[in-house]
Amino acid sequence: MDQDIRNLLEEKKYAEIQKLLKDIKPQDIALMLEEMSDAEIPIVFRLLPKEIAADTFVEMSPDSQKLLINCFTDAELKAVLDDMFLDDTVDVIEEMPANVVKRILNQTDPQSRKWINEVLKYPKDSAGTLMTMEYVNLKKDWTVKQSFDRIRKTAVDKETIYTCYVTDGTRKLIGRVSLRTMMLNSYETVIGDIMETNVISVDTDADKEFVASQFSKYDLNAIPVVDKENRIVGIITVDDAMDVMEDEATEDISMMAAVTPSDTPYLDQSVWRIWLNRVPWLMLLMISATFTGLIINTYEATLSSLSPLLFACIPMLMDTGGNAGSQTSVTIIRGLALDEIHFKDLFKVVWKEIRVSVLLALSLSVVCFGKLLLIDNLIFGYDYTVKLSALIAVALLFTVVIAKVVGCMLPLLAKKVKLDPAVVASPFITTIVDALSLIIYCNISVAVLA
Repeated sequence: MDQDIRNLLEEKKYAEIQKLLKDIKPQDIALMLEEMSDAEIPIVFRLLPKEIAADTFVEMSPDSQKLLINCFTDAELKAVLDDMFLDDTVDVIEEMPANVVKRILNQTDPQSRKWINEVLKYPKDSAGTLMTMEYVNLKKDWTVKQSFDRIRKTAVDKETIYTCYVTDGTRKLIGRVSLRTMMLNSYETVIGDIMETNVISVDTDADKEFVASQFSKYDLNAIPVVDKENRIVGIITVDDAMDVMEDEATEDISMMAAVTPSDTPYLDQSVWRIWLNRVPWLMLLMISATFTGLIINTYEATLSSLSPLLFACIPMLMDTGGNAGSQTSVTIIRGLALDEIHFKDLFKVVWKEIRVSVLLALSLSVVCFGKLLLIDNLIFGYDYTVKLSALIAVALLFTVVIAKVVGCMLPLLAKKVKLDPAVVASPFITTIVDALSLIIYCNISVAVLA
């Protein structure tokens, strides 16, 4: 399809391009436009049917949006903005430089401009910046017929009509009613008799990650945003919550890999930006890893005098401990993200991980003991005695247990002190476990063999 449109574009058969574009989803059109040159994007965008132009614009990258805004006349820009929902307009504004923002605001009507400015004043990553003010507002003394009349008049400008919110004269949220509930009742039924009064809502300052968790917890398709006086100021829809979940998952994965998160797609990032995102973490981890080197230097002479084979097992102990700690930390971080685990569960989590770690440590130690005696001794000819093999197996046992305990405690402690649990995940846990496993190994070796 992309190649067909490119061919038609070269032949300047614009009418045929318009016919093809009518049958393509806005998301797919946006992807197709991203592959085109800067000169082709405005031409194809202007051929889009009016009803899908705004939806396509929302799905495009900030760079492509900026390109189009610079190419638009004021009339074209106003036409696109008029068809966009308020929260989508805010998302676009947040990604644009000041001169582009000024032009966008100049093309919006006074009421929309007031709403946009109100949303932009909320803290970054809060519910206030996610919400839209385009929702259906009903009164409890209205009948179902009056409510349907209201929906028919205003629905074209609303983000969703499937859930309607009931307020009093001061805009205080007192209930909600679904379109399905209204359809199943007669026209004469009063909204106050069929609305739900136990409404799940969030404050304007609530963190967006918490908001996303509420959607998952209560199976919502929209959630109202209220101020300190419980007055409704907007709603957040499930599509925005899904975007937050995706962003948070991406951020956690980046942090767990010791990379500063970036909103810019990888191919659009400069080499210098990627370098800047990675080098601080690598330097920090390199410096923290020097503690491991200091421990080895401290015990080097002693271990060498006891048995040269002790050094050969250090990488195995450190890697196994790091992997064991990472396994647990990832599980706990995921539980925290899904709101399944809380700091109050610390002792339950530690007790469970201790029991799991003992089983895992025993399994690994037995295999390690057998490997040293059977494979390393008999096949490769290394002189691992029963005593030396047992020492290494016992050190491995303690290493795994400690790694599991550290791996489950650090994310919970980080969450308690308002840090991102993903920050203390794999890289830092590995460094801590490496140091602890070396200290344990060296001291056991000295105690048994000296």
